[in-house]
Amino acid sequence: MVVLAVLVPLLMLGVVLVLGRYEELVLPSRRSDAGDPAGRTPTV
Repeated sequence: MVVLAVLVPLLMLGVVLVLGRYEELVLPSRRSDAGDPAGRTPTV
């Protein structure tokens, strides 16, 4: 039981880290010079 109490949080941490890496690979990166996502031109 002690082993299970130690392994479960470590496995959950591993899953969170893997999902974060997966998200970085799947989702497109946002560039700072991409402009407005709605495509509007800025008003002055």
